[in-house]
Amino acid sequence: MSVSSPGAGRYAPSPSGDLHFGNLRTAVLAWLFARRSGRRFLLRVEDIDTQRSSAESAGRQIEDLTLLGLDFDGEVWVQQDRYPAYAAAVDELRARGLVYECYCSRREIREASGAPHVLPGCYPGTCRDLDDVTRERRRAALAADNRVPALRLRSGVGEWTVRDFYAGEYTGEVDDLVLRRGGQCPDWAYNLAVTVDDAAQGVDQVVRGRDLLSSAPRQAYLAHLLGYPEVGYVHVPLVLGPEGKRLAKRDGAVTLRQMLEHESIEQIRGRIADSVGMPGVSDMAELLGRFDPDRLPTGDVVWREEPRRE
Repeated sequence: MSVSSPGAGRYAPSPSGDLHFGNLRTAVLAWLFARRSGRRFLLRVEDIDTQRSSAESAGRQIEDLTLLGLDFDGEVWVQQDRYPAYAAAVDELRARGLVYECYCSRREIREASGAPHVLPGCYPGTCRDLDDVTRERRRAALAADNRVPALRLRSGVGEWTVRDFYAGEYTGEVDDLVLRRGGQCPDWAYNLAVTVDDAAQGVDQVVRGRDLLSSAPRQAYLAHLLGYPEVGYVHVPLVLGPEGKRLAKRDGAVTLRQMLEHESIEQIRGRIADSVGMPGVSDMAELLGRFDPDRLPTGDVVWREEPRRE
């Protein structure tokens, strides 16, 4: 009799710069949720944005996570090694008539999505039902500029419902989402890559910031179309900057390396522990032993920079 492998959680940063306190806090929460439930914990480098990602940044992020005290199971997956899997998924959808080319520019999409009859932020289906003559003309116009069209999913629903640990049942809009971006440097789209990779790695628990909750229905619907198992979502509160916006590098010494200039790694762990409702803890084993997801503070955390040591 075969024994099924345990499920997995994961942390999947984009290597476009050093991780800041908010990223680190989410990574720790993802680790806590996975380890507490007996899941494997995986690390994936989400570098499909080739213009912003770098191997150097990925290496620095892995060093920082290790220094913080997180451990991972198995090899680190790199999305730029996964292009054949994304292409295979799109080919499967295309064979079922669920993929079409989109020739719209960003400006055209922005203007169309702002129309009164269109849900904000959703693609209105401009290129969904173009005739073959128009498609050939639009395709040729892009080719003359050394560009290729985007590929979009021909969605059959307008919304989809997911289950989130904190938000409960959440229903969000689903449009004809991008599967592969167009232009001169076509990259695979985030929603496709993350969905394919989570299924391939056996990820059944996704812990991330709650600003990404609205993307979960799109990813869950895409997973449904591809026949993947359902994923359990955990969208956690964010770390906000002093102005109430999501924490960013403009808010001061927010990266681990900057913080280490005037704080010890134990103090930084303590700040993370305090932010998840366990003040006075600076040891990762103790943090794991005491972690109770039901007692995680539900409000966003406001960043404050510690005074520098003389």
